[in-house]
Amino acid sequence: MTTKTLKQTVSLITLSIGLGLASGCGSDKDGASSADGTSVDELPVFSLAWSEYPSWSVFGVAHETKLINGAKGQLGSIEKKWNVDIVLREADYDSCITMYGASQADAACLTNMDALNPALSRPSTLILPTSTSAGADACIVTDSINDVKDLRGKKVYGLEKTVSEYCFVRNLELLGEKESDYQFSNMDPGAAAIAMQQKQESIEAIVVWNPFVMETLNKRPDSKVLFDSTSIPNEIIDAVIVSQESLKKEGGKEFACAIIEAFYAVNQRIADESTRDDTLVALGEKFSHLDLEAMKTVVQQTKFFSTAAEGTAILTGSELPGIMTKVTEFCVAHEIVDRSPSVAIGTGATGDLVIDASYIEMTTTGGK
Repeated sequence: MTTKTLKQTVSLITLSIGLGLASGCGSDKDGASSADGTSVDELPVFSLAWSEYPSWSVFGVAHETKLINGAKGQLGSIEKKWNVDIVLREADYDSCITMYGASQADAACLTNMDALNPALSRPSTLILPTSTSAGADACIVTDSINDVKDLRGKKVYGLEKTVSEYCFVRNLELLGEKESDYQFSNMDPGAAAIAMQQKQESIEAIVVWNPFVMETLNKRPDSKVLFDSTSIPNEIIDAVIVSQESLKKEGGKEFACAIIEAFYAVNQRIADESTRDDTLVALGEKFSHLDLEAMKTVVQQTKFFSTAAEGTAILTGSELPGIMTKVTEFCVAHEIVDRSPSVAIGTGATGDLVIDASYIEMTTTGGK
């Protein structure tokens, strides 16, 4: 075991003990019954699909610290409180989209953009915004490119029909450029980043997300950011989406509240100076095995909606309808969706995708 690994292990153990004490977790096999004495076998079971990304890796930390056990038939402290049994299913991002769309998970960690397509066949509700890209998605170019117009006639590599292409197109619009004058060429972000880092002559411009942004800038000193997601604040929203059918089931609302409370509980540890570093280390273990210093940069470029007030403000803000219109129009124009999904905002609203802040409020009021 390396010194780095040993330090991370010690930090994670410290974090687990701290969160366990704070939340009342014991060592009784994570509990055989909920707070009201209901047997775990009698509790409704729900599942959340998540992939490694800064604000979604929070659920991996929630599992490690026993806030949510993550295994069927075993309860963490928050599951006990809300009388639900939550199964956490970690997979790569595309698999999470597929799993959710195929009704193999009750909820999934998806962006507002990627929630649209599955919502067409599975009506969904966005219950929790977890973060927004604030520089975590970027167009990186070689030092020979000084202006966006220098990209004309060159291929810009990135994963098409994703937030990478959305970030690219939106920045062209903001710069007064026409998308038709540029060529976005499909390429896996990991492969694009490596090609740029290895100075392959044909790769002069890429659009990727973290950790590929940070890795490329660190490994190729003559590369630079031409533009990034800071120019489109709150347009790329990372979130938790739940099937409307699942929310209507017995325990569905409690499941939503448990997920929300777990997210904010870990964020409280990040906000507390005495536990911040340990929590970021634990988060980094879940997100590309990044160390503390890297994670300090990550959480600047991926802005967490770390409190109920912040989450509610995003979901009820005056800018959200316009943002969702832009995102929907992009998805239709780029054939990401077969038809324009109906997006509705507000409690009691109906649509393919409903954005509802009431579950956050319900969590803060204890389910009332």
